[in-house]
Amino acid sequence: MASRKVFLQQAAALTTGALIVPSLSNSVFAFFKNRVAPSDQINIGVIGINGMGWTDAMAAIKVPDVNIVALCDVDQNVINRRLADLTKLNIATANIKIFKDYRALLDMKDVDAVIIGTPDHWHCLQMVDACKAGKDVYIEKPVGNSITECRIMMAAQQRYNRVVQAGQWQRSQQHFKDALDFIATGQLGNIRTVKVWCYLGWKRPLSIVADSPVPDGVDYTTWLGPALERPFNSNRFHFSWRWFWDYAGGLMTDWGVHLLDYALMGMNATVPVSISAIGGNFADPTTPQEAPDTMSVSYQFEHFNLLWDHAIGIENGLFRKEHGIAFIGNNGTLELDRGGWEVFEEGRSANKITVARKPSVDVGINLHMENFFSVVRNRKTETLHCPISAAADIATLSQMGNIAFRSGKKLYWDKEDGHFTDKSINKKYMTAAYHNGYKLPKV
Repeated sequence: MASRKVFLQQAAALTTGALIVPSLSNSVFAFFKNRVAPSDQINIGVIGINGMGWTDAMAAIKVPDVNIVALCDVDQNVINRRLADLTKLNIATANIKIFKDYRALLDMKDVDAVIIGTPDHWHCLQMVDACKAGKDVYIEKPVGNSITECRIMMAAQQRYNRVVQAGQWQRSQQHFKDALDFIATGQLGNIRTVKVWCYLGWKRPLSIVADSPVPDGVDYTTWLGPALERPFNSNRFHFSWRWFWDYAGGLMTDWGVHLLDYALMGMNATVPVSISAIGGNFADPTTPQEAPDTMSVSYQFEHFNLLWDHAIGIENGLFRKEHGIAFIGNNGTLELDRGGWEVFEEGRSANKITVARKPSVDVGINLHMENFFSVVRNRKTETLHCPISAAADIATLSQMGNIAFRSGKKLYWDKEDGHFTDKSINKKYMTAAYHNGYKLPKV
């Protein structure tokens, strides 16, 4: 470890700025890794490798001195598939350690950092344990499955002084930054309303399926972890677990943390005064999913309104885009999405302003991962693009929307106290319940 730490400090000077890795071939990746002594590579373990955890891992290995040494997943079928994927990339797998219990992975002395790509209900426990074990952490969003978990995760990062980056990779895309810079010029005039939407036409409501035996190779007890014990049902497992409150918060916390994040950044805002929500499972009222397929949330801030709107099974959102953020000002409207940004003039305004479409020119997740490992090397946590504090703030805002929907009440937030003014709401919704012998981490 001593030689690795010396190397990381020296390498920091060579890795400032964006590496040009998206266009590199696998053979070039192998060349770079062969140029770095194994003892000086940043060794990572990946916990949860079925979905975004694996996407993150693939972005990580594009950074030349990053080496996968351990994989953890509760599904042996997924592990087998990922080992085959690595073999296809000409990456040797013989020395990669395999685990079903993430705690055993954290015991590995030669693991410097971990990627956490598990379902949301596991994030808090695993991130806190990783920090406690002395590992730096790249964690998928949303960082917590409750407001209390978000606060605990921030406290853990501070106490153990680890580098923690959340997977809100849009924060690393240049065109998003350029759009915010334009907003800051004031050319849009007074912005009174910000509309944020996500319309996923490719996603359909879940159909009812019967409970079934646990699939071969799956450690379902470990997958449940702190969630309420239930019979196995495929709707509540891979990917579609997002639609059940036990594990996640539906589209509100899945896409919401990405898009609402930039809405707040553009308006230089923090927390709302009030929150109200309407919606339901209107596309198919017989669906077993709990999180709504259709929902609108109104966040009232002191000087503007923020509106969230989502639907699945429909792809024509505002501006005929599946997702986006519209900053609506007196002089014009700036529309921002993953593909680019543009400005439409306000016809009645004397200050005419139009900006033609500015397309995205980079790969956000690659840049985001480069930023993470750069800070792992130089320990300058203030340069993280999405530190746990920022990720916790936006996860909290998304949770507020879900809590307003689930409670059926218009809620008011006490900024100074950090709680809803309705004590019954705090008691019921602020903290996720832990089961099966698991306890909320204490930091």
